[in-house]
Amino acid sequence: MKSLIIIFTLFSLFFYICSAAPTFSKRAPKYTIQVNSGTAFCSFMPPHPGDDVGATENNGIPFCTNASLGGPVFPSGFIKSAHYVGTSTYAQVTGKIDRTKYSLKASDGGGQYDNKDVAPTTCNGYKYFVNLIEPDANIFCIRCCKNQSDCNLGISTYGCARIVPGNYN
Repeated sequence: MKSLIIIFTLFSLFFYICSAAPTFSKRAPKYTIQVNSGTAFCSFMPPHPGDDVGATENNGIPFCTNASLGGPVFPSGFIKSAHYVGTSTYAQVTGKIDRTKYSLKASDGGGQYDNKDVAPTTCNGYKYFVNLIEPDANIFCIRCCKNQSDCNLGISTYGCARIVPGNYN
């Protein structure tokens, strides 16, 4: 009987310690990025040069044309062209990149960073955004959306031209 009480006491103590211990979850840091013009914008990219875009969709980091917009500055020469479109419900930039300036592979078909994978992030104060980098085609796109319906999530295999229609010259 005494050993049963000891076992019960130890079990109760173990349960109490486990339930009081803090829980840790890996959560992406909060980013606040901006898309203001063809010369003032951010885009998510892999965290390290040469990383595969698709493999880093959950831990991409924003790079910007100016560090005050929400991330470090793009590598020199990475952005080749950028075309801005803004409406009352979204702002976007589409254009060309030079994948070699961040050591991205020509065989990398790209991937999509969005508010479901890189949360919590705000883009122009909105909680919705969609952002693709396509190293194989040397293009990128980002759209900040006031409404979720303005951001075409879940169809990343269609690529920038369909998800964020715009100028890719």
